[in-house]
This record gives sequence, structure tokens and C-alpha cells, in this order.
Amino acid sequence: MLHTPIGRLRFIGLIEGISYLVLLGIAMPLKYLADMPKAVTIAGSLHGLFFVLFMLALAHVFFAHRWSILRAVGAFVASLVPFGNFVLDAHLKKEENAMKRS
Repeated sequence: MLHTPIGRLRFIGLIEGISYLVLLGIAMPLKYLADMPKAVTIAGSLHGLFFVLFMLALAHVFFAHRWSILRAVGAFVASLVPFGNFVLDAHLKKEENAMKRS
């Protein structure tokens, strides 16, 4: 999975998507319901790091595979929506498998 630009994008996208769900589903409730703001500090920092890595991986795929701007923007928007990275991963997996077969 990590041997191709798309594979790296898929991998970091999954990590970034999980970190986003942890931030929204665990850290935010802990902050506001249990008065534990440190949870958001930690989860938010990690998510920020993973988001930057996702953007770098997306830029790599954009240039390496000559994606259109529209496709890159679609991948970016998918990263902003909860569970969007998982939908993006399914599409990228199909593309990666098709590239392996050709």
C-alpha cells in the first residue's frame, strides 16, 4: 500500500479520517461534557499533523498522476467531511487495483 503515491494517500487518508472521528466523537464530548479540554488539545494536534500529511500526499498524487484540479479539490473536500476519507479510499482502491491490472 505504501509503495505508490495513491497507496500513501490512501494510508494517510485513513489515519486522518480516524483522527477526525476521534476528535469529533471522543475529544469534543470529553471537553464539553466531562470538562477535559486536554483531550481536544491532543487529538486536535494529531489531527492537524495528519491533515498536513494528507495534503502533502494529495499534492504528490496530483502531480505524479496528473489529476485534474477538480479531482484534487474533490479529494480535499472529502477530507473535510466526516467519513469522507473512507469513501475516497474506496474510490482510490478501485483505481489502484485497475492500475495494477493494466
